[in-house]
Amino acid sequence: MHTGSKGKSGSTPPTSKESPSWVEYKPAEVEQIIVDLANTGLTPSEIGMTLRDQYGVPSTHKLLGKKIEQVLDEKNLGSDIPRDMLNLIIKSVTLQKHTEKNKKDMTSKRGYQLTVSKIRRLTKYYIKRGKLAKDWRYTPEKAALLVK
Repeated sequence: MHTGSKGKSGSTPPTSKESPSWVEYKPAEVEQIIVDLANTGLTPSEIGMTLRDQYGVPSTHKLLGKKIEQVLDEKNLGSDIPRDMLNLIIKSVTLQKHTEKNKKDMTSKRGYQLTVSKIRRLTKYYIKRGKLAKDWRYTPEKAALLVK
């Protein structure tokens, strides 16, 4: 009746802080692979999955001591807009196109309003943190251009 698993995530963190001994790649090689994959147009999450599935690198953070996005920022390959905000912008553009086609769909209109609200709150946060320019503003026209 009383379990200790309520409210906890299903996964447990790895016990060791070092990279596994069976990883064949050296840190410099992994950084070069990250740069090559970024130049092909993959996002940091896609790069991580590719490293895991095709190269057998379970964690770049343990091997390099930094995350994939930090490596991309050092090589000036990072995006201008943070990834979570870009995903919300893509969602808002698709919702906006849907509401233009389906004028009576009030549920999607509300979803669009909530998504734009999230984008505006994230904008304030990233401007305070210095990740976005102080004059950056969200507009549907700018969003449509970003997605294309």
